[in-house]
Amino acid sequence: MKRFWLLFAQTVTVCVAVYFVIATLQPGWVRQSPWSSGAGVALFEAPPSASTAPPPGSFRAAVHKALPAVVSITTSKEVRTPRANDPWFRFFFGDIPNQTQIGLGSGVIVSATGYVLTNNHVVEGADEIDVSLMDGRRSRARVVGTDPDTDLAVLKIDLDKLPVIVLGHSDGLDVGDQVLAIGNPFGVGQTVTGGIVSALGRNQLGINTFENFIQTDAAINPGNSGGALIDVQGNLVGINTAIYSRSGGSMGIGFAIPVATARQVLEGIVKEGQVTRGWIGVEPNELSPELAQTFGVKANRGVIITGVLQGGPAARAGIRPGDVILQVDGKPVSHVPELLNMVAALKPGAPSTFAVQRGDETLELKVVPDLRPRMPRPALR
Repeated sequence: MKRFWLLFAQTVTVCVAVYFVIATLQPGWVRQSPWSSGAGVALFEAPPSASTAPPPGSFRAAVHKALPAVVSITTSKEVRTPRANDPWFRFFFGDIPNQTQIGLGSGVIVSATGYVLTNNHVVEGADEIDVSLMDGRRSRARVVGTDPDTDLAVLKIDLDKLPVIVLGHSDGLDVGDQVLAIGNPFGVGQTVTGGIVSALGRNQLGINTFENFIQTDAAINPGNSGGALIDVQGNLVGINTAIYSRSGGSMGIGFAIPVATARQVLEGIVKEGQVTRGWIGVEPNELSPELAQTFGVKANRGVIITGVLQGGPAARAGIRPGDVILQVDGKPVSHVPELLNMVAALKPGAPSTFAVQRGDETLELKVVPDLRPRMPRPALR
């Protein structure tokens, strides 16, 4: 036993001596040890990865592709003081200067010539609009045109070598597909959030006149409006527009305008100065048992017409109050927003077939839509 302890002590002494020799002559060998740190705490460190490929499940390629084309938008608006021109008010309070209201939002560069898509509510009423790019460049923007019915606006900036986003296909999306939202929430800077498509074709929300939203649980917060909703390939599939929230922040229910709609609005504004939509001049309502009984209709689906504009396209085609529109060009109609979107998509001047139920009879009527007026009567679609 005594010989064993003697051997053990000699071994430890030799090891300590070797350690001190190495630490003196080659201190770098000791510092490179994966178990040592400058703080004297034993740590384990993974070896650096030699591969530059993204780890499984990473969306870095999609983000790097789309992020440079997403911009931050800052708006300023001069707000006049109430009763500023009232002599009595000025007598007691003097001249109070107007205040400047600042707004924040996001946008997407969709053309190398400087066209930027954003929401109408981001730039509505703004006196000045500034656009900030990810690379640090800034530019004053002008409004090319707006479409309040879809809450979209087209801006123009004058910069060269602009990054441009690639347009995807929103019609190919399905519930459960992964998507990413990019924008400038709360003004903190470009931010990416992830989620899935929760629903498609959301309408009857009372947000816009024409509603066909993509619903997603990717976090969308104030300041994200006008930003990009992209797929996992980095292609634009929607423009972030609104959220459902009780707190003012994201609760997992966000809405985006499909890129198909955004493209139609962009091309209409750039080419013609406005969006061309069909219009037939009717007052539609949801089909209810009470309305069906009032007009003597035995239909259980479709949209009932309660008013027809005299001399309008629908009246010329023979549509009457009490008719129930079942189909438009072979596509079934279930709700008022659905009919509104279908009619808006019709080409003015081109005949379309409307399947209509009148009492017990089903008719097919040829309707030639007109161009939707810029300021239509509130009750007419």
